[in-house]
Amino acid sequence: MTTFQRARSEEQREIRRRAILDTASSMLDSMPVSQITLNELSRRTGLAKSAMVRYFESREAVLLELLDVDLRQWVTAVVAKLPGNTERDPARARCDHLATILSRSLDKRPQLCDLIAAQPGVLEHNVSAETLLRFKRSTYASINLLAEAIRHYIPELGEESLRVCHITLVTTGALWMYSHQSDSAARACESDPALAKLRLSFASDLEKTVAQLITGTMVRRTA
Repeated sequence: MTTFQRARSEEQREIRRRAILDTASSMLDSMPVSQITLNELSRRTGLAKSAMVRYFESREAVLLELLDVDLRQWVTAVVAKLPGNTERDPARARCDHLATILSRSLDKRPQLCDLIAAQPGVLEHNVSAETLLRFKRSTYASINLLAEAIRHYIPELGEESLRVCHITLVTTGALWMYSHQSDSAARACESDPALAKLRLSFASDLEKTVAQLITGTMVRRTA
């Protein structure tokens, strides 16, 4: 733990903000979003809780910014993986390839998935409208960047590529929650073999669902 003195310049303030975000990120390596508290963030960063709120109004504000950063990094990585315009390849093959890229890259980023799952019900509460507006504008820019790259790869999607991106993230959050059961829920399913059919696998179910979303959107648009 590092004890910080009062920041007296913008550079020092940015160092504090970065330290808070890095600490929150490292905590998410070993605990879910629900267990992150402002008190523990304060203890681990060496900043008094009263000092913490000079940089972030709440723990939700910290996690929202972390989500913004993680989403931007993920989009950058996915865009770099997308091939150029390859209309010579069958449209269905391109749809399946895109679904694979999106789902597998998300599966490798559990912190991002956990934050996406917590966004509507947790992270968008206990923050100001100004903070939410800044967050939503930034994430919209990231999603729009991804949509443009997808539209270039699968022109058949047209403007629906933005909706595909949005629904993919919504689906990611839902599947993440339902595929990561509590210990009690897991034991309940194990006690009744019939319930095994209801268990979800995040990686495989996300890939199948996203593939259906992309292909279905393209078919409906070109029909």
